[in-house]
Amino acid sequence: MRRESAVLLSLSLAIATAATAEAPSVPRIDAPELARLGEHRVGVTTREFVDTGRNGRSLKVDLWYPALTAADARPETYGGRLTAEPPSEATEFTRPGIAVRGAKHADGPFPLVVVSHGYDNESVLLSWLTENLASKGYVVAAIRHADPPITDRARFPETVLHRPVDVAFAATALQRSLGEIGLVDPARTALIGYSMGGYGVLSAAGAARNDALRVAGLKAVVTLAPAGATFAGWGAEGLAAISVPMLLISGDRDHTVDYTTGARSFFDLAVNSNRYLLTFLGGGHRIGLGPAPDEMRGHLWDQDWFEDSVWNAERVVGINLHFITAFLDRYLKGDETRASYLDGLVPRSTEGTWSAPPEAPYSAYSPGGNGVTLWKGFQRQHAEGLELLHAAPR
Repeated sequence: MRRESAVLLSLSLAIATAATAEAPSVPRIDAPELARLGEHRVGVTTREFVDTGRNGRSLKVDLWYPALTAADARPETYGGRLTAEPPSEATEFTRPGIAVRGAKHADGPFPLVVVSHGYDNESVLLSWLTENLASKGYVVAAIRHADPPITDRARFPETVLHRPVDVAFAATALQRSLGEIGLVDPARTALIGYSMGGYGVLSAAGAARNDALRVAGLKAVVTLAPAGATFAGWGAEGLAAISVPMLLISGDRDHTVDYTTGARSFFDLAVNSNRYLLTFLGGGHRIGLGPAPDEMRGHLWDQDWFEDSVWNAERVVGINLHFITAFLDRYLKGDETRASYLDGLVPRSTEGTWSAPPEAPYSAYSPGGNGVTLWKGFQRQHAEGLELLHAAPR
């Protein structure tokens, strides 16, 4: 009996491991069309930059890039730690990846995407995005902001002060160092930020009205559940100073950064930007870190860094990858074939229809246009619960 129990336990562990071993940058089969990986293999490395203007503040940056690697090269397994519920020590985690550390980079130049994580997050928890974009011909740099613990609220102003400057400094340092070796085109730069990172990239895109923070060569901005409404002090004039195209992604039941005064208000007030607002209806704040690693599933506090109470995290990843890819391909690479994935869609995804021809496979993607209102690139019965708004600059 004991041996049979041991065998069953081993089988259960093997099944669980197989089910969770896939890197989150590899989207599920039900993800919309543009979420899939691109044609490039992916490398990863870490660089460090020192800002002498801020008492030698050191910033490490994790860098993902199109790479030349062997098919059998060993991919990276990322590791880190997140603040746990007091008085517990921080919880350590691992996450599988597809990138090969130290791999030789492919010939550039490629567009540069600078990523800013959430408050007290880890840069590698955005690997679902960074690896996927690198496979599509982007160099993606995620800053390690080294925030104080989220439980130490007395140090919150410190994070507010550093975040926009970190983004602007890292972007400039990366443009210079990677531009010199021909890996990136500094004139094609985008910023992506989650939560506190959203505050950082909006500030560096012009909302702070500080020329020292503006990132040169900036062509696009993406935010996920952006913070800043209660403390940034941008005002309508600050948000109106953002002139580059912008994609805001948020849940309308966000209890961490309010949707109405946050993403929705930012969309309304950024009147000089060609902007989009993608809303997960019923979704909350946890739309930026992907599915919870196994080590983070034992306590609700730990799991709640990742998992929304309504939306499946893997589905969120696929939808985010689809729209971020369409947006960056269009506004950073200049690929106008992506316009039909963004423009002219019925605002509520649930209202889209498509009478697919009988010969179309069950998994076929909606072609959009010609009377097809099911969002282009989505599969039947899998475009539910979303809203996409678009506003042109005034």
